[in-house]
Amino acid sequence: MGVIRKTLNWYARLSPSRGKTSPPYEHVVQIGDPRLRKTSEPVPIDKIKTSEVQKVIKTLEYVVNKYGSVGMSAPQIGINMRIFVMRLTAQQVATFPAEIVKMRGMSVVPLTTFVNPTLKVVDYIKVVHPEGCESVRSFSAEVARYKKVQISGYDQNGDPLQRTYSDWAARIAQHEIDHLDGKLYTDIMDRKTMCCVCWEEVNLSKGKVAIPFAPE
Repeated sequence: MGVIRKTLNWYARLSPSRGKTSPPYEHVVQIGDPRLRKTSEPVPIDKIKTSEVQKVIKTLEYVVNKYGSVGMSAPQIGINMRIFVMRLTAQQVATFPAEIVKMRGMSVVPLTTFVNPTLKVVDYIKVVHPEGCESVRSFSAEVARYKKVQISGYDQNGDPLQRTYSDWAARIAQHEIDHLDGKLYTDIMDRKTMCCVCWEEVNLSKGKVAIPFAPE
């Protein structure tokens, strides 16, 4: 075990909540966790309303709110089921300058659950924007995504669901479906654009910066 890992493990042991837990987790797993690289299994339609599947869905909703995220997939909470949730609130949109909102095509998306989603490309034009991921904490990079897609599947009640998304919402949906296929944005990013989102603070604080892997 290297010095860095020994140090990290020492800090981890200071956590009052440290200890083994079972998924679905109420935290987001990080790159390196093998579950992020597995192709997730479809959920039998007659099992969607079972307590097991409903617990995964409720945990996804809890975690996406806890982290203030725009999307969350089941593998990110330790479960390899083909389920994800996505949303984009008015409050989230308001945190961006008006010119960024317009350029990225950001608009409000209600909280939506997809079970066994499939993706159909509607507009094959690809648009490049910076993208991050809660499972690659504190980094971002430019990623090309299709401009418009159609997502079909089932909702949390087992009813058929189909939505067509454009621009930023289409990006969120593509990102989450990638998770279900064992892919991360780092697989398709422009590698030269990858950056630590707090690199300036690292310099200002002379390197003494702690990056939390969960909200306080």
